[in-house]
Amino acid sequence: MKILVADDDPVSRRLLQMSLSNAGYPVVTACNGADALALLEQKDGPQLAVLDWMMPEMDGVEVCRIIRKDAREPYVYILLLTARGHQTEIIQGLEAGADDYIIKPFDLHELKARLRTGKRIVELQGQLIGAREQLRVQATHDSLTGIFNRMAIMAVLEKELSRSIREGASVAVMMADVDHFKSVNDTHGHQAGDIVLRETARKMLASVRSYDSIGRYGGEEFLVIAPGCGLIAAAAQAERLREFISTQAVQVDDVAIPTTVSIGVAAASDPSELSEVLRAADEALYRAKKEGRNRVAVTSFDRAPI
Repeated sequence: MKILVADDDPVSRRLLQMSLSNAGYPVVTACNGADALALLEQKDGPQLAVLDWMMPEMDGVEVCRIIRKDAREPYVYILLLTARGHQTEIIQGLEAGADDYIIKPFDLHELKARLRTGKRIVELQGQLIGAREQLRVQATHDSLTGIFNRMAIMAVLEKELSRSIREGASVAVMMADVDHFKSVNDTHGHQAGDIVLRETARKMLASVRSYDSIGRYGGEEFLVIAPGCGLIAAAAQAERLREFISTQAVQVDDVAIPTTVSIGVAAASDPSELSEVLRAADEALYRAKKEGRNRVAVTSFDRAPI
């Protein structure tokens, strides 16, 4: 784990650098508070820091205050080096955000022991962030396909509709349904059906724009949200998506399962139209299926720009 040593005294800085390097820490150094802050604010900056209290440009206490101000992640464990032994000054450093302190002259073994404690704290915090992120993904993503679940994609649609009214742009909604999916399950089994759904979701992700959103709306239905897209552009995009999915069968073991989708397209520019635009996309999808499947149908809104 990388560690920052910030001290304006070159002898002390060099001694700390050598001692911590010998203890196995990759060490970066700074000779003033401003440089120390810049290193800590880097994307891959150190997560352990030994800061001298008194430094030019910015002291260690001020560096602590700035680092703690925004509760930024990942966490940086800060140990202050100080020649000040007064209780009020130590409290000042801790209240500024320091995790620990050590009074000069200090014992290197004690410093290393305290840094080992800091390293454990940083590692535990990293594990908590990882667990939190995993829970967030589980709460917002479909476990089978890995794309947004229904609740999350509906939240995206609501957000994009709100954005559209502010910016005067349209939002396109594409509702896609895997054709004859019940037949896939009945003929090849539900595991094969799961593979078909996963492959369909993967192909959809590969064929839409990077800022579009895809979610599993339910069963074999998918929802694509395309911000800033009118009906004509959305219909063309839906056609490319349909063609991309239909060009290659899904391979399950030694069986190639032909897979196509029907897509209904609608667009809206008023956030109050959330249920209306979904209903319109659903009606367009129904029409596409009724007209023979493996096709795109479009429903227009008077208030949505073409």
